Amino acid sequence: MTLKNTADRWGAVSQTLHWLILVMIAGLAIVGLTMTDMSNGPSKIKIYALHKSFGLTLLVLVTLRLAWRVYAGAPKPVAGTPHWQERIASLTHWALYALMFALPLSGWLFNSTAGYPLQYFGLFNLPKLAARNEELAQLSRNLHEYGFWLLLALVLAHAAAAFYHHLFQNDDTLTRMLPGRRRAAAAASSEPASLPPISPENPDAP
Repeated sequence: MTLKNTADRWGAVSQTLHWLILVMIAGLAIVGLTMTDMSNGPSKIKIYALHKSFGLTLLVLVTLRLAWRVYAGAPKPVAGTPHWQERIASLTHWALYALMFALPLSGWLFNSTAGYPLQYFGLFNLPKLAARNEELAQLSRNLHEYGFWLLLALVLAHAAAAFYHHLFQNDDTLTRMLPGRRRAAAAASSEPASLPPISPENPDAP
């Protein structure tokens, strides 16, 4: 497997960033949905701080992924895919990128305008994006919350489309984002072809 993307599959860097970002989104979603119900105390403060730090890490990873995609390109659409499906897939991808940027930034903006400190894993403080402002804090909080549900819906739709292509269309939409596909195909193609049986009428036939 190559590091860069090729015309027919995603490379190792894109695959790693894709699945790492997916795991982080899932973890942030689970924590985000449960931490608000925790009783006030040191544990809740610690969970909130970790949620913010991992959200900022997600922002960095998405930036790296987008930069790598610009540098390494993207595979061509799977052969036989209708144009309207290509268009929807492209719009979904860019909407996902937009939301993956918007959620960490809206959380950062809410944290700033609400007057809370923001530390990255306790290592250093991050600057405020804006001064304290109750109206802007409420707006950014709403954007963070509703943006999460929209991101969740798009992720589920994206996954459903990939499994539909894999199970019903029987194409490489899903497998080209998985490691090892090229090796398996190469191994299959390197196996010697079976020889036809020898005809009893012509035992010298190949």
